[in-house]
Order: sequence, then structure tokens, then C-alpha cells
Amino acid sequence: MIIVRKYLAREIYAATLLVLVAFLMLFAFFDLINELNYLGKGNYRLQHVLLFVLLSLPGHVYELAPIAVLIGTLYALSQLAANSEYTVMRISGLSPYAAGAALVRIGAIFVVLTFAFGELVTPFAERAAQQLRLSAMSAVVAQEFRSGLWVKDELRFVNVREVTPDSLLKGVKIYEFDKEYRLRTISHAERGEFKGANTWRLSDVAQTRFGEGGTSVSRLAQTEWRSVLTPELLSVLLVQPDKMSAVGLYQFTRHLSENRQQTELYEIALWKKLLYPFATLVMMALALPFAYLHVRVGGIGVKTFAGIMLGVLFHLLNGLSSSVGIIQNWAPFYSAVLPSVLFLLGAMVMMWWVERR
Repeated sequence: MIIVRKYLAREIYAATLLVLVAFLMLFAFFDLINELNYLGKGNYRLQHVLLFVLLSLPGHVYELAPIAVLIGTLYALSQLAANSEYTVMRISGLSPYAAGAALVRIGAIFVVLTFAFGELVTPFAERAAQQLRLSAMSAVVAQEFRSGLWVKDELRFVNVREVTPDSLLKGVKIYEFDKEYRLRTISHAERGEFKGANTWRLSDVAQTRFGEGGTSVSRLAQTEWRSVLTPELLSVLLVQPDKMSAVGLYQFTRHLSENRQQTELYEIALWKKLLYPFATLVMMALALPFAYLHVRVGGIGVKTFAGIMLGVLFHLLNGLSSSVGIIQNWAPFYSAVLPSVLFLLGAMVMMWWVERR
């Protein structure tokens, strides 16, 4: 059985790698075409475009991993079935349960690699890619409203006109309230630089205080401002939730929760980040029944096409479940796990059907 598992592993790893490389080349081409629209804006040159495309590849590896595993496993098993090798394995005692157990052990490395890309490589590469493009185009990170970016920080509401890619704040306004939400101070700073330990250095500050005795205005060349707001939290503006790390998602979700803001989108993204790597095992389980189907004409091509369609369906359903979950107020865990559960049930039904034949 060890020899069979090693042989299956070699065939599946080779086929999956081939499929993944093909997908990455296709998506890199699409990214290149899209980035050419920004060519010439500011100092954004061809070398920046190529580097941006290169830094975007880890994100595609993470997104495409389950689909590539599905198609690669399906192709490898179909090839074995077409050459009657899988039939020989079955005659030699490879039961469906033993085959499933072998695929789980083979797929463990896909789980680890997918999690590593999603947690370690993709967030760093995606942030670097966005910073590269914004810096080259001399653009700001985000301006969610015409008045700039708004953030709630405990009893303070912070308005930032511009956030640069290196986390420099420009045009900072801080509205501080007491526990009864009565306005106490308004601080306006031309710029803010992060100095570590949750401390920002504000420059050219004008501070207005409201008290029982009246209003007073003071001006400071520099002052320090302690806040839970950090460059790590601001980096959320650079990276989409599905490409953030689980640690980053947890920290930002906790920040939103402490400030009584909606967290559903980031909670769903957090659960997806934790569960998505295991979708590779579900895809392998879905591919297993195809090894028991004998299609005489164009067998491998038909099965591969079916795998591509199933992979596309999984990708669409994975995105749809998040949107529906937010609209219907589903628990974040259920929104994240629903696609994998449905496909696992589909794999079990297909396996039961081929065994009945």
C-alpha cells in the first residue's frame, strides 16, 4: 500500500504542479494587460508593472490551490484509469476507503502549503505590490469619503485626509469625547508619523478645548498621540480581507468589535482563512469518484473539463456564500464552511453512486 500511495502521490503532485503553473501564467497575463492601463501615470514604468505582476502571483497561488488540486488529482486518476492502472490497484486490494485515506495523506502537503501561502507569503507580497504601485504613481492609500478616511478609536473619532503608502498621515483631525459623548477637544495636525509603541508624533498641531469655562485654542509644533491605530491596522487599506493573514484579520476584527463597528465581513474572511486550506482535501475527495467512471471516447478530456467546471463553480460559490451570509446575517463560520460542506456531500453522493454501479 505504501508503494501505491507513493505512486499516486508522484502522479498527483506532477499533474497539480502543471495545472497550477498553467493557471498562473494565464492570470499573470491578465494582470499584465490590466496593469498596462496604469502605465505612464506618475513614475509608473514597465519595470514597476512587471514587478507588480510578479508580486501578485502568491495571491493567485492561494486562490487557485483548491481548483488546481481538483483538476490535477482528477487528471492523474483519470490517466491511471484510462491505462487500467487504477483497475489493477483495485484488484490488488485498494478499496475506496483505502484510496480516500491515501488521498488524505497525499493532500496534507497541499493543506500546509496553501496555509503557508495564505498566512505568510500572500499578505506580504500583496502589501508590497500595492505599496509599489501607489508609491510609483504618487497616490494615496485610501480616501473612502470626500473628507478622507474616518476611524473610531475608543472615545475618539479620527479623520485623515490622506494616508501614504509608508503610513504617513496627512491632514489629521481628532475629535475626542467624554464618556457621555460630549465633545471635549478637537485637534488638527498637518501630519502624523508612527514612532512605535502605539505612539504617533503629530506636527503643526492646533488644539481646541471645550470646557465649562469656555473655549481655548493652543498651538504646538509637535505632540505625541497614543492610539490603538497602528500601521498594521492601516495596512488593511492596502490588502483585501481575503488576502490578509489570519493574525491580521483577528487583530482588525477585535479593533472593530471594541469600537462597536460591524465585523461580519472580516469575521467571514477570518474563518475562510482558517478553513480554505482544507478545501484542497475536499477537492481531492471530489476527484476520486471520477477514477471509477469509464468513459471510452475522450475520457480524460471530458473528465478534465468536468473538473474545470466544478472548480469554477466552487470559486463562484465561495464568493457568493460570503455575500449571502452578510445579507442574511448568517454566522460567519457557516458562511465560510458552506461551499466546502456542499462539495464534500457531493463527493460522498458521487462515490456512493459509482459504488452502486
